[in-house]
Amino acid sequence: MFEFTPPLIDGVSASKVFLPHGITISTIFEYLCQHFEHIKIEEWQQRFDDGLIYSADGKKLKSDSPYTANTHIFYYRFLAHEVHVPFQYEILFENEDLLVVDKPHFLTMSPTGQYVQETLLVRLKKQTGYKELTPIHRLDRETAGVVLFCKKASARGIYQQLFAERKVQKIYHAIAVYRPELHFPQTVKLHLEKGLPFYTMQVNLEKPSNTETLIELLEHNKSHAKYLLKPQTGKQHQLRVHLNYLGIPILNDEFYPVIAHKSSDDFSNPLQLLAKEIFFNDPVSKQEMHFNSKLELTL
Repeated sequence: MFEFTPPLIDGVSASKVFLPHGITISTIFEYLCQHFEHIKIEEWQQRFDDGLIYSADGKKLKSDSPYTANTHIFYYRFLAHEVHVPFQYEILFENEDLLVVDKPHFLTMSPTGQYVQETLLVRLKKQTGYKELTPIHRLDRETAGVVLFCKKASARGIYQQLFAERKVQKIYHAIAVYRPELHFPQTVKLHLEKGLPFYTMQVNLEKPSNTETLIELLEHNKSHAKYLLKPQTGKQHQLRVHLNYLGIPILNDEFYPVIAHKSSDDFSNPLQLLAKEIFFNDPVSKQEMHFNSKLELTL
């Protein structure tokens, strides 16, 4: 049986939606409007008008196309307005399975609420044409540095398992306040959990630690220092919270210790956190891999 594979359109992969049984609805358009309430009806109408919604067998659907249960459809997501991120990535290495990229500050990894075209994944897909390209791990929008992508769906799980089993060593650099009374190297172990607002993390001193970071002092002046960070775990915002807990929050951090949102087109004062190096044994090639960001943080 013919199986339709949706093409890349301007670097964007199609999303897949299953149409369940037992719903009294007459058109796919109605179902999408109800199922994705956060998306405006006009936006769905525009997607149908632009030919961005396909049936399972590859036919372009219209807003009056009938609802057919127990099948699926594909749709593409584009935003009418996106803030352009004026920074470029660099591909550091490529083989049959991997793409290693130096990510700039302010570039979101993958399509999310307010970014589609202005994401690292879509830019890479547009440049390379690799439909199955997927990030193996993630960096925050505000963080720069080395990040790994897998080129084939068939190899993705093998590389993700490396991270799950903590067989990848990452080294970060950060600029933060210098406090002479703190002694380094030291290892920080804390229990981190979701905070308020929901996109932040908080420390819970009553629970056993679920995060660990080795912190070393590289250099300093009278006010600030450059730190080397070796996380042994990979919780959200771990490094940012650990340094903040020590009273040395990372320079230009919008969340810790105080939330101070910048407008999406303000590219001044990037978070001074850099994923500098990554080491691992490649499970496919059996080679030792070591990648180094070309970016530098300076005091």
